[in-house]
Amino acid sequence: MLKKLALAVMFVALGSLSALAADFNGKWTGDVTTPRGTQTLTFDFKVDGAALTGKVTTPRGANDISNGKVDGDNISFEQVMNFNGNEFKITYTGKADGDTIKFTRAMGEMGSTEFVAKRAPAAPAQ
Repeated sequence: MLKKLALAVMFVALGSLSALAADFNGKWTGDVTTPRGTQTLTFDFKVDGAALTGKVTTPRGANDISNGKVDGDNISFEQVMNFNGNEFKITYTGKADGDTIKFTRAMGEMGSTEFVAKRAPAAPAQ
């Protein structure tokens, strides 16, 4: 009887933890200020457990997300871009708050930038 009660308590506790985790699935958009002006970024996230995949779309095109992770309300991933034959990595870390994510975007020696992404409205049903 005691084992059954302990097992039930464990399931309730684990269920509560997953209920507190942010839902990052779907499209998000944010404006990032760069030396070349403000750029709108679109993120298309797919979460499977703690793994994050998807795409980042910038004015230069779309790139796959790599090394994506979700931990509760925290998210992190990398975007690898190619510019004039040179490959560079952009690292994103963020924390969700409802339908917004406060991001830090780091680009190696170029420093980092903070911005906010918002969940894109759902497409109307057809």
